[in-house]
Amino acid sequence: MKLRQVSDLSDFSRGHWLRELLCREEPSHVQSSPDGQHLLLLQKSRPPTLPRVVAFQRHSIAGADLERSWQPPQPALVGLLFLQSPVVLGSWVLAVVWEHGRTEVWHFVVAVGWQLLQTLELCQGARARVVSVCSQGASLVWCEERPPLGAHSDMSKCAFRFCVCARALEVGEQGVRLGTVRIVLHNSPEYQVLASPQHVFLVPAAAGFATTCKFLLIWHPEKAEFTITAPSAGFIHSKVLHSSSESDFRKLLLGSVGLLSCFAPLDIHTSTMSNSGGLLLVSTKGSVSIVEPDGTQRHIFDLEGGPLSQESPVRLKTFGSILVCVLAGVLYLVDQNSGRLVEKEVLSMKEVHFLESQGEKDSIQLLSQTGIYSFSFSKLEDSSRPEPCLVEMVFEEACRYYQRRSLSSSKLTVEKLKKGGTFQAPVVLAAILQHSLHQKQKPAQGLQDTYAKLLSTMSLELQSYMSLELLKACVVCAPESEVESYCKELVEQEVSRILQSDMDRDNLAYLNSVFASFPKAAWKATRSCLQLQQNGDGLLVARATPEVWKKVLCQPQLEEVGQNGMAPLFELICASFLRFKPKWLPSFVELTQQYVSSSWSYSSKEGPEGRVPLYKRALGVLAQKNKHGEADDEMELELLLCSKRPKAVLQALYLLIRLKQWQRVVEVAEKFSKLSPLLNKEIFITLLAEFAQHRELDPYLDRLWPLCPAELTASDILTVVLQHLPHSQEEPVPFSSEGNQLTVGLLKPLLQRVLQRPSVQDEMYSDALQSTTFPPPTPPREH
Repeated sequence: MKLRQVSDLSDFSRGHWLRELLCREEPSHVQSSPDGQHLLLLQKSRPPTLPRVVAFQRHSIAGADLERSWQPPQPALVGLLFLQSPVVLGSWVLAVVWEHGRTEVWHFVVAVGWQLLQTLELCQGARARVVSVCSQGASLVWCEERPPLGAHSDMSKCAFRFCVCARALEVGEQGVRLGTVRIVLHNSPEYQVLASPQHVFLVPAAAGFATTCKFLLIWHPEKAEFTITAPSAGFIHSKVLHSSSESDFRKLLLGSVGLLSCFAPLDIHTSTMSNSGGLLLVSTKGSVSIVEPDGTQRHIFDLEGGPLSQESPVRLKTFGSILVCVLAGVLYLVDQNSGRLVEKEVLSMKEVHFLESQGEKDSIQLLSQTGIYSFSFSKLEDSSRPEPCLVEMVFEEACRYYQRRSLSSSKLTVEKLKKGGTFQAPVVLAAILQHSLHQKQKPAQGLQDTYAKLLSTMSLELQSYMSLELLKACVVCAPESEVESYCKELVEQEVSRILQSDMDRDNLAYLNSVFASFPKAAWKATRSCLQLQQNGDGLLVARATPEVWKKVLCQPQLEEVGQNGMAPLFELICASFLRFKPKWLPSFVELTQQYVSSSWSYSSKEGPEGRVPLYKRALGVLAQKNKHGEADDEMELELLLCSKRPKAVLQALYLLIRLKQWQRVVEVAEKFSKLSPLLNKEIFITLLAEFAQHRELDPYLDRLWPLCPAELTASDILTVVLQHLPHSQEEPVPFSSEGNQLTVGLLKPLLQRVLQRPSVQDEMYSDALQSTTFPPPTPPREH
């Protein structure tokens, strides 16, 4: 970047004096007229020189000069405002506002010079003191101090002695006329007022009351509305003022005081307006952000150099989409939309001031002690167009990707990635994107052969991206009746895109917001991506690829999901099943287990089953429901049984026993006893203990006794029965009238089955016992 000197200050009237003033003392404020022909310097120097404001004309325009000074304790000058004159198109007047409210309106006439049109009194009270002023349209808006009549001991009430007022200033052929005073806000703390064409921002003064320094106020004159915003805390509240009685500061905050008192004070080092109507803020940490008129805040850029002191001035100005910052002799050019640093230049001069460019909207003019310098940034914008955000996202994503896989502790940045030459993938992808996205606007430059081959491979992905961007534009511009249909298609494409990319923390948080905002569309998108459907036998089948299954079963670390309530993708899908198709959930869990068993070993800690079993994760989603009914008990049973894990089957059996569903108890026992001998033994002992306690299982004994394991003996059975017999308070009698006691007759079929069954030892020696000769003949000797 090269600065071009356009003036050495000799083209200004009294140019030598202007250069001398700039060299001798840095002015407190520099402002140029809208046409760039006049330069005003406000200097608040120490004695013997008086504080003063001096105007200099460019191109040595003849005429009377403007110079105003004051001697403390005389009222000081508060603001210099250029106002458009409606009499002549493109003409303007200068309003010089003094601390006690006196306003001088000046006009410059060629060959005559500066002329005082009129002197007006802005404030109505004689004791009022203006602390801040700005121009909003054809009106002046200011904050004035109204001291109490007597000495007030209550300092908390003295803090609310300010008032924000507005007054129309009309410049016509007959002179200048002030309209009636409009009280915008009274009984308020001290505010600095900054205006855009449609809104006025009220920034609390640094020395204000502690509670009032935690939020900003935004006044919307056309709507008669105030917006209270604490940008860092995300708090926004709007209130329409229906009458002048509601313009009291305390009434405005009524209902929000408790919440606002919990917020941290605003961190503001510098504040100024942008050309888009937003408020630019620089924190003491060097963070640059913009507060929009609706109260939302967006971070733009972080300045280098660490914490900023009050003695370190920061100059800010916006030119189109470019934000220009000057700090400590370093010039930053930043793209406001993406926050990308376009250019950085170390200036040879220590202090500079921004000037209005004469008919050049794509250039910057800087005033320094040695002259006026200009720089055009149109070439910078052309070089980054048409998709600087997309190309920058490629490098940012590559930084995260390589950083996760790097063993080095040094941080990888976008600048290192571009200049290092080690990683070629993001450079190639950025070149392909710029090539393909330029084609519709201008003839594309030729790609290398290797790039061209990769472009042909990526053509479908690029078409998908362009269609997605077109769909997003349709959502923004569509009427309300069509938004829902567009959103369904957009959600399906977004879910499909994320399932094909790395499931990192950002993508998972994005999926959580999608499932929360568009639950039905997300459910349909999930079914489409997993290709879930029922076959001819009514069974659920899925034809998803192994890569998609890995994304579904991915379970992040607890520290990633426990802090902010993010749910893993498997849990999100289970919640969608419960909401829209609950009967499919057990089959879906079974499908996932089939994939896990074919991809990972049973005890592998790398797979999803190595941490928390899938059926437990599904049960965790079921437990989060607010209301628990019979259908939830049935769903819990199905999830436990579909896992086919021994502990889960036994848990389901205990649940069925608790619900006294004896028919299903026996069916589950018959079905799952075949899985393993150990599970068979656990199931039988559990049911035998229940048989000893009550008579509910008596109708099913003919189905229960065949489940008896081969290793159980008669003594083992009697031991289990005696351990689980119910304890009675009365003396036992031989024959009970209740008819619910266990009798030997009920146990007789089981004991007979066990006693008649050959023992294990008999089976071991059965071959020897059935031999024809005993002992066996001696084998022949070998000679």
